[in-house]
Amino acid sequence: MKISIGADHAGFELKEQIRRRLCELGHEVFDHGASSADSTDYPDFAVPVAEDVSHGRAERGILICSTGVGMSITANKVAGVRAALAWNPDVVRLTREHNDANVLAIGARYTGITQASELTEIFLGTNFLGGRHARRVSKIIAVEQRPDANQGDTD
Repeated sequence: MKISIGADHAGFELKEQIRRRLCELGHEVFDHGASSADSTDYPDFAVPVAEDVSHGRAERGILICSTGVGMSITANKVAGVRAALAWNPDVVRLTREHNDANVLAIGARYTGITQASELTEIFLGTNFLGGRHARRVSKIIAVEQRPDANQGDTD
């Protein structure tokens, strides 16, 4: 599988460990940084990962920052991305099965490498169920496609 990954300084160490594990499992990994633990801004990494997924260059994305919140908010601004902040196996499984999440956000401050590896493997190995969930995901996509979806109130 082609996977795009990115992290800010707070997620750098965890990203490196996950990246190595993904490569060991035979995945093709596009690493958008950070390249060190020096202070950085999470949107600089969330956007390229989200764009890889949105444009089909990667099948899934993984983003890591201190809490995972900033990464998920930023990634969800990119059309076609359904980023989910997940912290336990059941939540990860459900975000794939019910929401067809294509980007996983992880909080490095709250998630160790063993747990992050488990969450990542569940995220990559779980399929979307479709059915009634497809109808709901279609409604999310319709919101993105509205002409006024990304324009502020002009009144």
